Amino acid sequence: MAKIRGIFYCIYCVLSICFIIFLMMMFKNKNHKIRNIWAKFQRYFIGYKLQKIGEFDENADIILINHKSMLDIIILEELYPKNLSWVAKKEIGDIFFLGKILTLPKMISVDRNNPRSIVTLIRDVKDRLKDGRVIAMFPEGTRGRDEKLLKFQDGAKVLVDKLNLKVQPIVLKNTVSHFDVKKFEVRGGEIKVFCMEVFDVSDENWYKNLREKMQKVYDEL
Repeated sequence: MAKIRGIFYCIYCVLSICFIIFLMMMFKNKNHKIRNIWAKFQRYFIGYKLQKIGEFDENADIILINHKSMLDIIILEELYPKNLSWVAKKEIGDIFFLGKILTLPKMISVDRNNPRSIVTLIRDVKDRLKDGRVIAMFPEGTRGRDEKLLKFQDGAKVLVDKLNLKVQPIVLKNTVSHFDVKKFEVRGGEIKVFCMEVFDVSDENWYKNLREKMQKVYDEL
């Protein structure tokens, strides 16, 4: 049953993304609201509940999130009070038409095969911050499959150190259990969202320490 629901949801998800792309093209100044409403609807459609622990820090410049499922993005789009600018791989933006889900709301794409992409990334992050956006990034760089966080990639650390950003870590638990793209499975249940305190990045080993603390929070949820 979970697989049947999963296949149906994946088809629906693609079609609904096409629909919100059209809406964002028509109402360019309302793209944040459109994404927020769409994200809320996914919760009712799939049937999961959210338990939010802690609060989002209004002074954070960037949120760093562990990554297990596409639901990670959907959940933050629903809950986060400010307009997020997600950092995503360039290949998503290159997908015909569907790639507009990144370009229309001015998300940030990164070419991981280009060593100079970090220069473009820094420039784009500065631009979004000037517009009052908050940067959202998965430091693991890709989705993990087990209970251990993957090694954190260097991009987020370079950004934070270079631009002196205030970092709030967000830990999500159980997202892959409710929407597993690889297995085409969807099921209801509870997902936990843990908002950690703004993290001290003054220590030279802060990035390593952050991964360890996020893992500890994940294990205890």
